[in-house]
Amino acid sequence: MTPQTIYALSSAPGRAGVAVIRLSGPDAADALEALTGGNLPRPRSAGLRKLKDDSGALLDEGMVLWFPAPHSFTGEDVAELQVHGGRAVLAAIFAALAKLPGLRLAEPGEFSRRAFENGKLDLTSAEGLGDLINAETEAQRRQALRQMQGALGQLYEGWRNQLTRALAHLEADIDFPDEDLPEGVAAEVRPQLARLREEIAAHLADNRRGERLRDGLMVAIVGAPNVGKSSLLNALAQREAAIVSDIPGTTRDVIEVHLDLGGYPVVLADTAGLRESADSIESEGVARALKRAESADLKLVVLDATQKTVPPETASLIDADAIVIANKVDGGNALPVGDINGRPVLPVSVRANTGMTALLDVLEQEVIARIGLTGSATLTRARHREALTDCIAALDRFVRGAERHNTSAELAAEDVRLAARALGRITGRIDVEDLLDVIFRDFCIGK
Repeated sequence: MTPQTIYALSSAPGRAGVAVIRLSGPDAADALEALTGGNLPRPRSAGLRKLKDDSGALLDEGMVLWFPAPHSFTGEDVAELQVHGGRAVLAAIFAALAKLPGLRLAEPGEFSRRAFENGKLDLTSAEGLGDLINAETEAQRRQALRQMQGALGQLYEGWRNQLTRALAHLEADIDFPDEDLPEGVAAEVRPQLARLREEIAAHLADNRRGERLRDGLMVAIVGAPNVGKSSLLNALAQREAAIVSDIPGTTRDVIEVHLDLGGYPVVLADTAGLRESADSIESEGVARALKRAESADLKLVVLDATQKTVPPETASLIDADAIVIANKVDGGNALPVGDINGRPVLPVSVRANTGMTALLDVLEQEVIARIGLTGSATLTRARHREALTDCIAALDRFVRGAERHNTSAELAAEDVRLAARALGRITGRIDVEDLLDVIFRDFCIGK
């Protein structure tokens, strides 16, 4: 079926100096001619045009761009209208478009979906585009842009091509035994796939770096009541996000703020003070605090520097994922000097703004260590991880069978096929023609 021509507002809704309306599909040229009186601009060149409805009434004057297929974002004929962003202007243009034959409003994400279906984007690039639109920090922007430009898709397609080639060799060994094929095809494939399996496993062992960068590193502020957790949250957020009070147990629930820390996204959570309580509501807050501490990527464990001992509920949370902070040093430091559970103690006074710069430096270093960008592409979604895990499982079966010589050639080929299919699920490119191309190119079956 011939696809309908779709149209939608591509810029943000609301009043603006300029708004962009995009059309894509086989009737885009006719629609543009109807609005401009047949006066289309040259392809990929902007032209100033008067836009009119079917009665000839002037709607607006704006820039018009025309992208004939296949040289467009979607791979179809695409037109863009850059018009004034007033609500009345947009309403009038959309009403005129709705009257034209073959046009309808686009569904959410439909332009990107058509780009994928027409081979302009793979699924990872489409996901990168979505992440780029939603990026709030510099590091998120850089990771999304790299993915949108194909870094992740190229990596996975390279692995899938290796699997497709190996599978073609195995299939040829099975299906064309009478042909003059190279000897030892199956034996040659085994070490190649074992090496590929290790390469994919190393890619997976990234401590979820890309996913954490995409979603934000989860940091929990924990400690006993009245040690200054809420004050610390407000100081780091640079606003009054949490209520500060001398009354113990003021914080009952988890309070979250989103920070941009050196270009990296951080979700900072203030939690209830850790102590035994007969108050059922406060007890629930403590339970939530412990749960958040357990799930957090990093903990800011706050101590009261004026106290000589560390409460056991707090001490139990000091581990390799904790930054230990001794607050209220402006009132004296009675805590032991050095470290606690092997973690150095940072002296600060949130109220006097003492030691906060050093704390921010340490916090930024810890964040970068966990989600800092690397030179290689990183997976950014749980579905990538699931598909790669399935791929490794299939390769493990193949390698084990090859080592024990107890797997038939057909089952071995099926394991490789499943591994390739798992990778194809990530990019959205699963095609049996790839397999046939490799078989006939490499072995020239039938001459």
